Amino acid sequence: MALWRGSAYAGFLALAVGCVFLLEPELPGSALRSLWSSLRLGPAPGLPGPASPEGRLAAAWDALIVRPARRWRRVAVGVNACVDVVLSGVKLLQALGLSPGNGKDHAILHSRNDLEEAFVHFMEKGAAAERFFSDKEAFHDIARIASEFPGAQHYVGGNAALMGQKFAASSDLKVLLCGPVGPKLHELLDDNVFVPPESLQKEDEFHLILEYQTGEEWDQLKAPHANRFIFSHDLSNGAMNMLEVFVSSLEEFQPDLVVLSGLHMMEGQSKELQKKRLLEVVTSISDIPTGVPIHLELASMTNRELMSSIVHQQVFPAVTSLGLNEQELLFLSQSASGPHSSLSSWSGVPDVGMVSDILFWILKEHGRTQSRASDLTRIHFHTLVYHILATVDGHWDNQLAAVAAGARVAGTQACATETIDASRVSLQAPREFTTSHSEAGSRIILDPNEPVVEWHREGISFHFTPVLVCKDPVRTVGLGDAISAEGLFYSEAYPH
Repeated sequence: MALWRGSAYAGFLALAVGCVFLLEPELPGSALRSLWSSLRLGPAPGLPGPASPEGRLAAAWDALIVRPARRWRRVAVGVNACVDVVLSGVKLLQALGLSPGNGKDHAILHSRNDLEEAFVHFMEKGAAAERFFSDKEAFHDIARIASEFPGAQHYVGGNAALMGQKFAASSDLKVLLCGPVGPKLHELLDDNVFVPPESLQKEDEFHLILEYQTGEEWDQLKAPHANRFIFSHDLSNGAMNMLEVFVSSLEEFQPDLVVLSGLHMMEGQSKELQKKRLLEVVTSISDIPTGVPIHLELASMTNRELMSSIVHQQVFPAVTSLGLNEQELLFLSQSASGPHSSLSSWSGVPDVGMVSDILFWILKEHGRTQSRASDLTRIHFHTLVYHILATVDGHWDNQLAAVAAGARVAGTQACATETIDASRVSLQAPREFTTSHSEAGSRIILDPNEPVVEWHREGISFHFTPVLVCKDPVRTVGLGDAISAEGLFYSEAYPH
């Protein structure tokens, strides 16, 4: 009888604790566990909550991500825009009668065979890439087949247009987009995006986005990561035709943030035209009113001379902020003889210390210092499993929230969810890393409960956070643009 009575008491008390939790859901789990143990009822049962590392990390982000004190009101973006045709890369190449051979990178694609070799080269690495297709007729033939392919989807494309779409999702922001906007793209754009009449054209520019999923196979080829291969025959964006329209529109629009992209599209142009256009870019940027931050979004490139010119010919010193991924960062260092430039490519996850060294070098060599009149004070680096925001001290605020927001949107957009679903994402970032390889860096051990790590080096602050990687991504295109836009949305630039 006594045994039964003890069990009954335990049952009633367990029910009481459960009722307390239901009535007071905000009561800390530690308090409930203390109550349970004080009653000497044995080990505490598993209590509801974000117990997984992914759940704890997502909850910690939500607490950290706050809007800045001074918010952007008007954002102008330009100058590359197009329609993305998104479909399975393997299925399209099969429809074109191609089969996988040896992968080989091509700086410019001249034929279907070049397309097959380049696609195989990047699919087996699980790496993103973007290439120019030189043959107009051959490209239009492939584009027609791709557009009509079952399951092919049409989306807003181009870094500027994608970032404009992301900004336009905030109803309290006015967004100006300048780029070659054709009828289909205009139809796809958010109603909050204003396009000046001078940017409208009769035909759209199409970019073909060949996607593949993690573990997807094509004969003996197997993708280690989900990613995409992009190619186009895009002359309007390649010549940055809308640059002057963009800059002339700013006087009337009066933005408090300018976002520029599309320099990578010039790779399809001759060296002479590249050099001439780059000088015109610098001249145009100099016409933007002083004090308006300018963010430059880089993208996949293969032309070292063009990248070197972007770094050295006053483009970097003329912009305030940069957005780039691991391929663009290493290529930039290789093109301008920076740290770790002897690496031919990253081996697996980019080493945090090496990435940190290159970001530090960019800001020290090309950013603002007491002796250098550069505007560059911020770099947002993103790779699949982590992000780093590097800023020159005294110029930016709210970067802890900004880097967390950028990482959070990578998980939600890839999985097509409103919030992070802990069951659909995985924490793949290194749990332990060193902050530098060129000097004695700190050893960091990652804690999901405190997911943003901060360190400092000679007047430059670094904010690191892991990414919760979507296990089964719905769409990978435009993630970098969404990341950069979200990071900027939560950033605050100090007035000068």
